[in-house]
Amino acid sequence: MVKQLVFAITLLATIGILSFTILRIISFFRLTRPAFPVRNFARRFWVMMDVAIGQTTIFRRPVIGFFHALVFWGFCIIAVGTLEMVIDGLFGTERYLKLLGPVYDIITASGDVFGLLVGVSILIFLSRRLFFHIRRFEGVEMKSISHMDANLALTMILLLMISLLGMNMAYFAGIQGTGEHLSGIYPVSGYFSKIMTGLSSKQIGLFYEICWWSHILLIFAFANILPYSKHFHVFMSVPNVFLSRLEPLGKLPNMEHITREVKMMLDPSATFDSPDSVTPVERFGIKDAEDISWKNYFDSLACTECGRCTAVCPANLTGKRLSPRKIMMDVRARMKEKGPGILKLGKTFSDNRSLLRDYISEEELWACTTCNACARECPISINHPILIVDMRRYLVMEEASAPSGIKWVFSNIENNGAAWQFSSDDRLLWAKNIELHIN
Repeated sequence: MVKQLVFAITLLATIGILSFTILRIISFFRLTRPAFPVRNFARRFWVMMDVAIGQTTIFRRPVIGFFHALVFWGFCIIAVGTLEMVIDGLFGTERYLKLLGPVYDIITASGDVFGLLVGVSILIFLSRRLFFHIRRFEGVEMKSISHMDANLALTMILLLMISLLGMNMAYFAGIQGTGEHLSGIYPVSGYFSKIMTGLSSKQIGLFYEICWWSHILLIFAFANILPYSKHFHVFMSVPNVFLSRLEPLGKLPNMEHITREVKMMLDPSATFDSPDSVTPVERFGIKDAEDISWKNYFDSLACTECGRCTAVCPANLTGKRLSPRKIMMDVRARMKEKGPGILKLGKTFSDNRSLLRDYISEEELWACTTCNACARECPISINHPILIVDMRRYLVMEEASAPSGIKWVFSNIENNGAAWQFSSDDRLLWAKNIELHIN
């Protein structure tokens, strides 16, 4: 009864703290702009199953992708065991889900095997970060806190797997000692439980309790650390893929107000909504955190900081300052910085800083070629170019700021109706003396 009471208090505290954090994040979403209507749920589901559950994008790096997939799939299976631990902790039961019969055998056997596989994978990840120089783990945006964050999360996951296997080993050894019926199948823990031979039933029971409490408390702590960590993608990656844009990469969304104005210029007689029915534009493009769409912010929270986007960016590879990963990290950091002030004082709040220039420079934005290599490589379907182009739109449409070469093109289009520096009447002069022979 004491164990149940302590567990219930711990669970309530965990849920309370996590709820506070989630509500805070949701309040930041309310500051963002609309993105696109979420439709075609069937197609979205299959994209999610392919990219998020099947981990197909991450397998483009087959070796390390395989180990990452093992960790993801392992967490999905082990989550069932966590649910069982919560039930047992609240109601004082023992292996409650054993009611599932043969299904329970599959769940426990899979969880036991994946406990080992995930542990080995995490050791590989930690070794890569600590002892090898992986270029995509570096960059101006990757401060020491970023590396500490990754190492802490990986260490906690490793301890989770150790405590899980230790708990299963003690359970297996304890049952073997009493001759009671064993619930579930434990191929890994059953083998390693031999090291507990010679321990008394009391010692095995104590070891089981230590591992049980260590495992569940690590889960509770990890759940509340995640929203403040790059590993928030544990929660956000699957829904982010589900909510990703379904249009082909490279198709940039138009600005409705601009599209309407262009159509009116091309066809003044066409029927459009009355100007009064169109919501006035507060700002063209993106300058600061409150200008981004909800999907931009969702992307920033889901970003794994894996660096795959930056590793394939042609601008970054040629020495330019642009790092698509940094763009996402800057959006997240700026919302965290300015969001509380806007919530407290309203949209008039200003701290004399902005996402543009204080976080992301014009040089970074104009270095982007919109080739979409970053979006194609991202394992959770983040679309970086859309955000970059929207920030460029602010520069051009609000500040008339652009590199001289682009301004030259704009001027030619305005004066000559084309990107070239000659009259539209002279466009075909190059072909004046060319003889065409048509067979």
